[in-house]
Amino acid sequence: MPAMERQLRRDASNIFAAALRAADPVEAVLRCLSADGGILRAGKWTYDLSRIGRVFVLGAGKASARMAVAVERVLGKRIAGGLINVKDGHTAKLRRIELNECGHPVPDERGVEGARRIAGIAQAAGPGDLVLCLISGGGSALLPLPAPPITLPEKQAATRLLLECGATIHEINCVRKHVSAIKGGQLAALAAPASVLALMLSDVIGDDLDVIGSGPTAPDSSTFDRALSIFDRYGIRNRVPASIRERLEQGAAGMIPETPKPGASVFRNVRNLVVGSNALAVDAAARRAGELGYRTLVLSTFLEGETRDLGAAHAAIAKEIAASGRPLKPPCCVISGGETTVTIRGEGLGGRNQEFALAAAPGIAGLDRVLILSAGTDGTDGPTDAAGALVTGSTMRRAGAAGLDFAGTLANNDSYRFLDALGDLVRTGPTGTNV
Repeated sequence: MPAMERQLRRDASNIFAAALRAADPVEAVLRCLSADGGILRAGKWTYDLSRIGRVFVLGAGKASARMAVAVERVLGKRIAGGLINVKDGHTAKLRRIELNECGHPVPDERGVEGARRIAGIAQAAGPGDLVLCLISGGGSALLPLPAPPITLPEKQAATRLLLECGATIHEINCVRKHVSAIKGGQLAALAAPASVLALMLSDVIGDDLDVIGSGPTAPDSSTFDRALSIFDRYGIRNRVPASIRERLEQGAAGMIPETPKPGASVFRNVRNLVVGSNALAVDAAARRAGELGYRTLVLSTFLEGETRDLGAAHAAIAKEIAASGRPLKPPCCVISGGETTVTIRGEGLGGRNQEFALAAAPGIAGLDRVLILSAGTDGTDGPTDAAGALVTGSTMRRAGAAGLDFAGTLANNDSYRFLDALGDLVRTGPTGTNV
């Protein structure tokens, strides 16, 4: 491997590591939550602990275990108990809060049982109690409590359909909220009239409170009508299970109550606080790139759309920089953040970040001073053990020498095997965060 490429790989790894450090859930919570002299401070809000009865800690998400570490550090023995649903492997050592590992991105029975217990704890909280909710990316799939008579297999089928057709996270969460008994502000309703403080580590574009983890403690701005329109947009209304279609149609007709909306009385004692986001990680990456001697440009923290198209577009930007020095002169680092979608057309193995990198490879072929890295801060890209991947100007040449079929691989959504064969996957293991 040429010395220049080795240096680019080291620098890219260094910059990504800086983003991960900035997104650390423990530090994110401790920046916003503290207790001193019997007063609990959370952002601009304060709670007199002498007037609080029991403190329960509930939640769901890939980063919520690490968030709980910080909460135990702040509140310690004041915590009466709690339960958090987390993705398999995304755990931490806790003393007073129980973790329940379960399936993601497709929910499973372990998640349902955990969500049922979480709902029960919320309902048991009284007027003088404090329910502290820790919500992070992945919380939607990790907090599955289907509204009767919908079953988990039916909800799983609808989730798979939405994922396969390339629906955005906002669209998927809109549907999830309206087939759930706990999302879309309904966890807050279960806990009322207890005080609820939700700390959120955001992985969604714009940090919308009702989208992060499908907003279990936030007023829901979406509707049954909107959920139905999403099915219609992708032509799957008649392909989803009948129980789900019928619930949404009944809700749209006013036969089923809507999720709690802004101004509802159940939110009188509810506070929602975003403690970290993708923008925080992007800013840290930009600072580190500058320290390494690169001119930096944050292109966007609102990136969304079809993954392979965006990968090719970023390759075109890199090619323009190499050819003309626009919009930055080399050496430079262009950084983007957001949440892209993959329309599944094949039966291969991969994730959105791996497909992004693979789609970018042809556009930078032959450029010896260009590298594109795409990786998820949670350390798990799709159903794989990789956080993402990187490609360089040598990727297509090396793939040809190895007899790999680029076009067939991309058509089959099989980026993992292609990039693994080249040694171009980025593996971090579960990071404990997700922005």
